[in-house]
Amino acid sequence: MADPSYDCVVIGSGPGGYVAAIRAAQLGKKTAVVERDRIGGRCLNYAFIPAKAVLRSADLLSDVREAAEFGIRVGAVEIDFTAIRARRDKVVSTLTSGVSGLFKKNGIELLEGDAALGPEGQVMLDGQSISAGSVILATGSVPRPIPGVPFGPRIIGTEEAWALAEAPARMAVVGAGASGAEIASAFARLGSEVTLIEALDRLLPTEDADISRLVERGLKRQGVSVQTGTAVADVSESETAVSFSYGEQTAEVEQLVICAGRSADVEGLGLADAGVELEEGGLVKVDGALRTTHARVYAIGDLVHGPALAHKASDEGIIAVEDSSGIQTHPISYPDIPRATFCMPNVGSFGLTEAEARDQGYDVAVGKVPYGAVGGGAVYGDRTGLIKIVGERRYGELLGGHIVGSRATELIQELVNVRALEGGFSEVARMIHGHPTLSEAVMESARAADGWLIHG
Repeated sequence: MADPSYDCVVIGSGPGGYVAAIRAAQLGKKTAVVERDRIGGRCLNYAFIPAKAVLRSADLLSDVREAAEFGIRVGAVEIDFTAIRARRDKVVSTLTSGVSGLFKKNGIELLEGDAALGPEGQVMLDGQSISAGSVILATGSVPRPIPGVPFGPRIIGTEEAWALAEAPARMAVVGAGASGAEIASAFARLGSEVTLIEALDRLLPTEDADISRLVERGLKRQGVSVQTGTAVADVSESETAVSFSYGEQTAEVEQLVICAGRSADVEGLGLADAGVELEEGGLVKVDGALRTTHARVYAIGDLVHGPALAHKASDEGIIAVEDSSGIQTHPISYPDIPRATFCMPNVGSFGLTEAEARDQGYDVAVGKVPYGAVGGGAVYGDRTGLIKIVGERRYGELLGGHIVGSRATELIQELVNVRALEGGFSEVARMIHGHPTLSEAVMESARAADGWLIHG
């Protein structure tokens, strides 16, 4: 039986929830986390972590196939999808066990079951009322189906795609955002015939247009059939296949993966009874400190506005706990959160795209440098990547950074940090970078924006 009283109760144990709970415990709060499924939530068990584990296998396969270019000859390559699945599960188990250990270390109680808010803001858990000084809602999101196309055994979402027992012979992916691009890139390299379909005019439509073009080129080299500016229709599922049309073409695949976005998982939380209001679109209404319209209830992660990213949820969890503890906090600048897409080639970005900056009236300075302009690109075998800096010309403000290519998801952090420390692209241009590294291309792109590119 759970203790009926806590200083802080967190509903959901994903990257937002478990980080919030640990921070609450650090601040001396008696803390409990409610989880109805597995510790670690959807992210660790079904989404981001399984995805990256499978993608890592695909990346190694690509390295092996390209080894001859580096003077390394290998024999016939065999894909053991059973072993890939086993490693995926081991990675998940390692990380979720780590969260369990952190809960024990910090004296956090894990409560299993379905939780909802009571009318006074208390937590109702399987019929038991639990009082809490503050409640943090961190239940994440659920997949959105295509209108008129319900999910089924062969019409699946991203979580089911990463959990497939084997790579299907033929797969179609609907939606070419980050999740769709990652699934297409992974399974195409692991042997599936993949069609990637996007209703808008380009894949990764929220990224800078220059980045989208290079990702499309890379996916096509992997054998992905990219179809933009079209939508699926006439979807029919049987026991063995899914048939559908797109544009003037028809197709039949073993798996149709829907990556058409996600919705806040608020069903059954009792928000209306507790006086927690929703925004238009179904997200929970919060202020800059993540406070809902109930004085003691906070909401974070995919439940609230901003990008649906694990690291964003974690930071929001810290802000919510600290605000509830009387610590001064500051709202997140959502455009400045780094975005990471782990398809091949990788994409790392933050801030405004070039088009967005121009639309907002900035006098835009752009610096673009391919990886091949610096020694690291040649040494490490990626001359096709690109670093693009978007800045404001008069004051040198760094408005956005966009990288596509090897280690892009790591390289972007330098520009994020410079922005956070109120530096500009001229400062990046003057920072000494190690040689030969890919990071030198970050420096050179800043020099290009500043008007004095050396290597290019």
